[in-house]
Amino acid sequence: MDAFMQAAIDEARAGLAEGGIPIGSVLVRDELILGRGRNRRVQANDPIGHAETDCLRNAGRIGSYQNALLYSTMMPCHLCAGAVIYLGIKRVVVAEADTFDGAGTRELMQAHGVDVTVLDLEECRQLIGDFIRDHPALWAEEEFEG
Repeated sequence: MDAFMQAAIDEARAGLAEGGIPIGSVLVRDELILGRGRNRRVQANDPIGHAETDCLRNAGRIGSYQNALLYSTMMPCHLCAGAVIYLGIKRVVVAEADTFDGAGTRELMQAHGVDVTVLDLEECRQLIGDFIRDHPALWAEEEFEG
């Protein structure tokens, strides 16, 4: 696993330690992390505080996003896929897409010229699986919004 996906996993674990949903994301360009984020829906009482939107907000205005890569521990939802498309990000690397397949967001991003790579990492599947088992009502909120 590369250091950038590990950074996204670290964000997911930090979110879990804060009492949130363990999903993390990083934005990378030229081998540098420009932004980090984690799902903060619970911590910030923010219904759109997803890992990817938090990451993009933390990266700030970076000019062109076309050479940037977005890493996420889970397949982006429609909200986050829309942000990817809107900003012109051309590559998304996802840790796993079994727990939440994005409800068609992979195909949506691909239709807009985004290269989507799924790494199929058991570590991330286990992390979110444990969370779902331990917090089914909280996950049901997240899944409903996806």
